[in-house]
Amino acid sequence: MKVSDAEILIVPGYTNSGPDHWQTRWEGQLSTARRVEQAEWSKPVRDDWVARVAEEVNAATKPVVLVGHSLGVPAIVHAISEMKKKVAGAFLVAPPDVSNPEIRPKHLMTFGPYPRLTLPFPSLLIASRNDPFGEYAHAEDIANAWGSFLIDAGESGHINAESGHGPWPEGTMVFAQFLGRLQG
Repeated sequence: MKVSDAEILIVPGYTNSGPDHWQTRWEGQLSTARRVEQAEWSKPVRDDWVARVAEEVNAATKPVVLVGHSLGVPAIVHAISEMKKKVAGAFLVAPPDVSNPEIRPKHLMTFGPYPRLTLPFPSLLIASRNDPFGEYAHAEDIANAWGSFLIDAGESGHINAESGHGPWPEGTMVFAQFLGRLQG
């Protein structure tokens, strides 16, 4: 699949992805990419976020490729039951452990627990070994439950601009390979 064959939906996490974040850069570089906007980025409400993801998928006119980061990951996974249009695949990065009572801010726990069913589309999950929002073992566990291909990003923090992943050329290459393997 090529970029022009899909609608690429960028699903940021808590507080949105700023101008230096790789998701924002990809949105500007990929001709068919658009951001799933949320009404409230700093006080996320699970039902609202899930509904917005499903709404954008259902409005698509081409197969959808979801690109989720952080809290965008549980928003995507919880929205699956409301999706009526074809999702070609999901590229999921830095999933937070939303069942961990130590997560801050605490209201992020309302996005948990993660469903444990195999995802109905191909998925790739990238996780860091020192992500402050989720342990690697947690990412391994959900990737296994979902049938996702897991990529170990080493010690990469939360894989965002603050951890040095603004341009993230390695992510761009992995995304291109993932996209190339998807069917329309």
